[in-house]
Amino acid sequence: MEHIGYTYTIGMSDEEVTERLQAGTAGVLALADGGDAYALPVSYAYDDGAFYLRLSDDGHSKKMAFLEATDEACFLCYDVDDGDSWSIVVEGSLRRLSPDEREAFDATAVGGAFSDLRVFDEAIQDVTVVVYELVAERVTGRRTGEHV
Repeated sequence: MEHIGYTYTIGMSDEEVTERLQAGTAGVLALADGGDAYALPVSYAYDDGAFYLRLSDDGHSKKMAFLEATDEACFLCYDVDDGDSWSIVVEGSLRRLSPDEREAFDATAVGGAFSDLRVFDEAIQDVTVVVYELVAERVTGRRTGEHV
């Protein structure tokens, strides 16, 4: 195709992936329920190979229904700047932290690393905050290589 520009991408090193994940705070979480898909922006924290997602739970959301139904989730973070880009895809299962785990997690530095929680039309006092661990089974990082 003659009117399309092409750019080669290359795999990111483990160090590059770690650096990007530690610097970021937001990405897109993709969930599935049978043949239906649902993707949503989420705040995340990354620490020593562990991914944590902080979410609000109002007790009856589409998000929570999909979280419960999803066997394997997919998380994406990426950036594009002046033609250069990178992306990281993390695939794995989701596990909600227990109340005891959550209390211990909140006391750590990574527990305070999240960006502000986005709420919509809920009253703040009605929002329950939950933390999930994304147990990474595959992590793939790609970045811009040579422009052709």
